[in-house]
This record gives sequence, structure tokens and C-alpha cells, in this order.
Amino acid sequence: MPEWQSFQDSLLYVLRILIPLLSIYVLVRAFHSIKAGRRREEPVIVLQNTVTKETVPVLYWENSIGRSRSCDVVLSDPTASRDHAVLMRRESGWFVTDTDSKAGTRVNGRLIHQSAVSPGDVITLGSTSLMLKRTSEAKLPQQQRRVRHAASPFGLLVTVSVIQFFLLLQVCFGGGEFSFLPVMPFLAIQVMEWGLYLYSMKGLDHVSFELETIAFLLAGTGIMLLSGMRGELGEGQEAPGMWAIVDSTMSNVYMQLLTMLMGILLFVFLIWFMGDLDRVTKFRPWIGGAAILLFAVNLVFATAVHGAGNWIRIGPVSVQPSEFIKVAFVFVGAATLDRLQTKQNLTGFLVFTGVCLLSLFLMKDFGTACVFFVTFLFISFMRSGSIRTIVLAIAAAVFGAFLILKFRPYVLSRFQGWRHVWDYVNESQGYQQVRVLSYGASGGLFGMGIGNGKLGGGRSANPVFAADSDLVFGMLWEELGLVMAVVVVCAIAMLVLCARSDATRSRSTFYSIAACSAAGLLLFQACLNVFGVVDVLPLTGVTLPFVSAGGSSMVSVWGMLAFIKAGDERTYAARRRKQKRR
Repeated sequence: MPEWQSFQDSLLYVLRILIPLLSIYVLVRAFHSIKAGRRREEPVIVLQNTVTKETVPVLYWENSIGRSRSCDVVLSDPTASRDHAVLMRRESGWFVTDTDSKAGTRVNGRLIHQSAVSPGDVITLGSTSLMLKRTSEAKLPQQQRRVRHAASPFGLLVTVSVIQFFLLLQVCFGGGEFSFLPVMPFLAIQVMEWGLYLYSMKGLDHVSFELETIAFLLAGTGIMLLSGMRGELGEGQEAPGMWAIVDSTMSNVYMQLLTMLMGILLFVFLIWFMGDLDRVTKFRPWIGGAAILLFAVNLVFATAVHGAGNWIRIGPVSVQPSEFIKVAFVFVGAATLDRLQTKQNLTGFLVFTGVCLLSLFLMKDFGTACVFFVTFLFISFMRSGSIRTIVLAIAAAVFGAFLILKFRPYVLSRFQGWRHVWDYVNESQGYQQVRVLSYGASGGLFGMGIGNGKLGGGRSANPVFAADSDLVFGMLWEELGLVMAVVVVCAIAMLVLCARSDATRSRSTFYSIAACSAAGLLLFQACLNVFGVVDVLPLTGVTLPFVSAGGSSMVSVWGMLAFIKAGDERTYAARRRKQKRR
């Protein structure tokens, strides 16, 4: 049936063009919707100098006060400490906390360590007295609000489902034979994403679903790519274009779906858990201790895979504990510094970071160690605002790298092929990157179609090792095209923009730090994956968030998404409205 084959080929080609175009539409609409839903950067309360009558707007739920330029409220008072006090808002009202200042903090003349304050109270820091006032009592310039229309969460999710259906058609018809096997994973994805939508929008009365929509776009694309991977040629098949999806491949798909469900459940749990900041502070030491214990268990019972002892085998299942510890690391780091910059808090976080990096060093998992270290820089800089702190941390990292190369000289051999992969076409130093560059280039702008790429085994009996995990960007590039590959990276980068936009509007410093750190972690990990497979950076073996196959990674990235979601003020707005009605 040559006419039917010609029609099929034309249809699949049109779909390869429509998929990235619709994905771009989803990203643009989601980003504009997120921006439209943000409240204005207005003061929630004001502080008025009782002597000069100067009015200082308070923009955040947690505000550092002191002489340091990194403080939210800067005092031109030599008697005040660099980090003198913290003015915080909680559900029960406003509180001021002294951060071990030399001159102390007074409320209405009374020396305090922590005290509730209300409009009309006078806070004295050194020789400066500030009166708390409502914004309605202060003469502040009025801001004009731009009217923006948010995108319909329902409409965006429908578009994502259409994209996933187009991907399904590619998988079903890919390679020359029709297969019904990918239909079940597609239906499972629909149940999960629409189930979460109904639970969030109808059950919890949320008004935003943009971040979840982006996550489902990425995760659905990765699962469809995995569904299109081919195994060995089936019995009796003679032509290379004839293939069958083997049971092992579909087992990987179903495992990925199961871990995606676990990640969604973790996402829902973390959103609920982080809704109470007192609970966050209370459980912080327990979560940090659990992370260290998990590292210890990993070191004792680890199974080495490709030189790195970062896996634990439980029967037929392999688990990577460091992926779960990423969630704990962001949580502990943000929560530790939530009460702002005290020596005790900084020391505790530095010790925790050191234990994590040392454990990864002993496990020889240097790629993940880089991710942890960069995340540490994000958290430290957001709280301190000090470039000096970052320079010292980087200097320590350089010294650590020197020690690694001295006591682990085999690590240097891994860099032998970097930037010279074409000299090692058939050797371990360049085998994978050479094939990514060659096969990826053959995909062009719109790809060869899912199931037709050589990296995934569509046109050969043997897929390239780690094509669905560490090299998934190459498979994405080859089968869906360069445009779609760039769209996926832009989707991850957009999470950073969303987190940054939330940073000045979050209810708490904890949410701001956690959101920006989690988004930065995802972006840095994506950069390591993408630049590693194309030989811009050394290949480190980290996954592409949401897209790469890997159960532990899938659970972890949904946990990171929860931090970004919690940073959005709209996330808990419905809960606060319900509390006010009671």
C-alpha cells in the first residue's frame, strides 16, 4: 500500500513540526500566565524613623535589619550591628528577633530577644528607633497595575495532552511497524496529569498549574522517547527496518511511570508540609540527620556502577540515595538560614555541606558532588549577598579538586578525551559523544521521528549505552529535532526565571531560598548533561531533569519542583482564604 505509506510518512512529518511549535506555545503562555498572576511588589508594612520621619517600605515577609548592605533594611547607624535583627511575619502576626547584636533590640523601651509587634510599636536598634505602621497610614506613591490575562490552566494542559498524543502516534508508527504497546504508558500519563490537575484546582482550590504543566510536558516527552527505544531484532525478522518493542524496554517504561507517580506524591506531600513554617523549622534537624544516615547506609551497602559507588540494590531494584538527599539538602540549607545570618546557622550548614561532599567523594560520584556544591553556592549567596563568601567557597573547591586529582589520579584519565573525542571514535573516551554529535546532526531541525534514531536502536540492533539517561539529549535531538531539544532546555531554564520572579514576593525567606536553589540545581544539572554529551564540558553522568530515564532522578526532580511551587505566593493563597472565612 504505497499510497497509505506515503500518507503516513507525510502525517508523521507534519507532527514532527507541530510538536515543537505547540511546545513553544505552551512555554510562552505558561510564562506569561505566571507573570500575570504575580502581585505587585508593594510594601506589606512600613517602618518610620521617629526622628527623621523617613519612611522605609517593608517588602518581604522576613526582613534583615542592620548596617550591612546585604540587609533588607539598611541602617546608617554606627551603634547598630551589621546584622542586628529580623522582622518576620507569620500567620499570627509580626515578630522581631534580635540576632545576637551588641547593642541589643528594644520594643517600646523593653529589651527583647524575640517579641510580637504591631502597628504603633517602636523598635529600637542601637540609637535608631523605627515605628511600625500600616501602609494605609503612610503616604506612598501609588503604582499602576498592568492588566494581564492569565492563561487557562485547563487549556494549557489540553495542549500538552495533544502534544503527547502526537508523540504517541510517532511511537506507534515508528520503525515501519504499528504497535499498541505505547498506548498504555500514554494513558497512564494522562491519568496522572489530569488527576493532579483535578486534585489541585478542584480539591485544593489552587489558581495556578503552570509549573506542573511544564513538568508534565518534559516528563511525558521523556517517557515517549523511552517507549520508542528498540531492543534486539525479533525472531524471524530479516530487514533492519523491522523491529519489535521488547519486554525489557516496556518494563523500563512502566518503572519510569511508577517513579513518576511517586514523585508526584512527594510533590503533593512537600507542598502540604512546607505550608507551616513552624513545622519546617521543627523538622529541619531530623531531615538533616536522615540525610546523613542515608549517606552512611550508602557507603556501607553501596554497589559500584561504572566506578561510582552511589547505588543500593534492593532485589531487582536499584536506588540512588544521593538523588533523594538533593531534596533534603535544599530543604535543610534553606531552613537553616531561614532565621537569617547567624554564626550558629552558618556553621551548621557548612558542616552539613562538608559531610555531604565528603560522602560523595568517598563514593567517587564527582558529578553529583558538583551539583551539591553549586547548590551550596546558591543558598549561601542568597542569604549573605556576599561575593567574598562565594570567592572563599570557590577557592576551597579548587583546593578540593587538587586533592581529588592527587589522591584519585584515575579521575584525570576521564578528562583525556575531553575536547578530543574525535581522536577516540571507537574508544571509551569518545565513543558516546562522537555518536551523539553524528546522530544528532542527522536529526536536523525537526528530527527523524521517535523510534527511527540510531542512538535508541531504531536503525540498529544495539542502542548506544545510556542513550535514555546520560545521553538522552542526543536522542531527543536526533529523534525530535534540534528545535524540540532547545525547547526542552528552555523549559528547564524557565523554572529559574519563575523562581527568581517569586523571590521578592514569597511569604518567607525559606521559600525564596528554596525555590531559587532548587531551580538553579535543575538548570545546572541540565547544563552538565547537555554540554557533557556535546563535548563542551566533560561527561559527568548526570541526568537531564524530567526527561532522562531513572527512577531516583524522577522522584528527586518532582521534589525540586515542589520548592519552586511553594515559592509562588498563589500556592497557599487558597488555604489562607479558607482560614479567614472560619
